[in-house]
Amino acid sequence: MGQNHHVPAIDISDPEDERLADYRALTDLALRTRFEQPHGLFIAEGHQVIGRALRAGYRMRSMLIDAKRVDQLSHLAEDAPCYAAGPDVLESVTGFHVHRGALASFHRKPLPEPGELLTSVKRLVVLEGINNHTNIGAIFRVAAGLGFDGVLLAPDCADPLYRRSVRVSMGEVFAVPYAYLDEWPNGLAQVREAGFTLHGLSPSRGAIDIGRVSAEERERPALLFGAEGPGLTAAALDACDRTVVIPMHAGVDSLNVAAATAVACWELSQPTPR
Repeated sequence: MGQNHHVPAIDISDPEDERLADYRALTDLALRTRFEQPHGLFIAEGHQVIGRALRAGYRMRSMLIDAKRVDQLSHLAEDAPCYAAGPDVLESVTGFHVHRGALASFHRKPLPEPGELLTSVKRLVVLEGINNHTNIGAIFRVAAGLGFDGVLLAPDCADPLYRRSVRVSMGEVFAVPYAYLDEWPNGLAQVREAGFTLHGLSPSRGAIDIGRVSAEERERPALLFGAEGPGLTAAALDACDRTVVIPMHAGVDSLNVAAATAVACWELSQPTPR
């Protein structure tokens, strides 16, 4: 990653400088949602996450760093422009105190088609209505850590490359391939046609204890999770092979969706029922 040469940093003292347009108002979710995907970019924060994006083959547009950290960080910019500014300018542009000292703007890659994703993965997480960026990031980290090698998203899910998702995932959103299933929920038939057993996480419809799922149905599992509160829609549940539930104690009715994903992914990564 270009460790041996330092790109000369370009000092910027005016928060209105147009070269910093990619970094403007990073805390304004509505604005960033309108700006990032249509412009084909995303923001990575902190040198570890920036390094992971580079290793995953994303192409940097530019980097913006705290002027005090130029010597430590400018090498990450490689061939992209590296802008340096004081903390006041950084905060004025981004809307928050950039305590990790580095931000980078990257070009997005074209996403695979669902069919392409389904032929290339063995274990799948499928998400409906998950619009909380922290949960999306945590789910990608769980999937990566527990051997689920693809994520399929309903059109109403939050953007995995939004800055908070990227940060919470510790950059694992770059490592786990994902696709959007635009035909929702009818497109879920493709998941079953590709040889997956589609398990819907829900306490309804005679759900079985996830620990009792047969060895055969663990071979190519696809785990479908819905939004916290409402859970999976009836139409999504209709598309499942079965519904499964994590047994709960002490009158607790459910787990946070990222925690539930962790438990369910771990259980179905085991080859045989408990």
